[in-house]
Amino acid sequence: MKTNPVIQAAIDLTAGAVGGTACVITGQPFDTAKVKMQTFPAMYQGLVDCFVKTYKQVGFRGFYKGTTPALVANIAENAVLFMCYGFCQNIVRRIVGLDRKAELSDLHNAAAGSFASAFATLVLCPTELVKCRLQTMYEMQLSGKIVHGQNTVWSVVKGVLKKDGPIGFYRGWSSTLLREIPGYFLFFGGYELSRTFFAFGRPKEELGPVALMISGGFGGMCLWIAVYPIDCIKSRIQVLSMAGKQAGFMVTFTSVLRKEGLKPTMIRAFPANGALFLAYEYSRKLMMNQLDV
Repeated sequence: MKTNPVIQAAIDLTAGAVGGTACVITGQPFDTAKVKMQTFPAMYQGLVDCFVKTYKQVGFRGFYKGTTPALVANIAENAVLFMCYGFCQNIVRRIVGLDRKAELSDLHNAAAGSFASAFATLVLCPTELVKCRLQTMYEMQLSGKIVHGQNTVWSVVKGVLKKDGPIGFYRGWSSTLLREIPGYFLFFGGYELSRTFFAFGRPKEELGPVALMISGGFGGMCLWIAVYPIDCIKSRIQVLSMAGKQAGFMVTFTSVLRKEGLKPTMIRAFPANGALFLAYEYSRKLMMNQLDV
């Protein structure tokens, strides 16, 4: 059966959403620690200290602060990302002069993923801003930067609209873009390279769940090793602007001298992205088999 572009896009969109959900459920506690340590490095001596203090301050639920916007952010981002990934793969095929059904090299897939990430930032930035602010609400209140009571998704959304209007949701967008474009080149490149390694000349579609999870985890680690400093800047701009005018990218960049929060980021990257790709590949395969696409 000939692949219908609309059906293919819908499958990629849905599979990306399933993968995004798996990613959040698996990695949210470590993401919370990452954002806290990035934004308030002086408050925490390390990952264990951050986990212990968070549990004492607000209990286990503190690790899942911002889960709702995180789910929205990851579902929206990965749905758009993987849908655009399919489109961008076809664009890359045209650029390099390949047939529409031709297999792309790992490098070509990395380029397609990088192109697709630019579109994903449009839905990611607003939801990630809300998520980061919710995750650091306790620290913002403790430091006196904001008053108590602003600790729900709706209160954060209202605060952004009141202070900066709709454009306020795109605080840190340039940092997000600078993070995503090179990061997802390495993300998809690392994933495809790892899949090629495990395939040993066989079709990649025949790989089992363990190989897919390891490949996804490897891709995630490639992404975060490269883009962590920019992600740190993005988190600070998005969170600290809540308390007043926050410096832009270059000024914030010069003030970031240490890599706070790198450990939880790297610990999270492997299982979270392994779960992302495992859920994406299997849900996509299931839908394609059901529809005989």
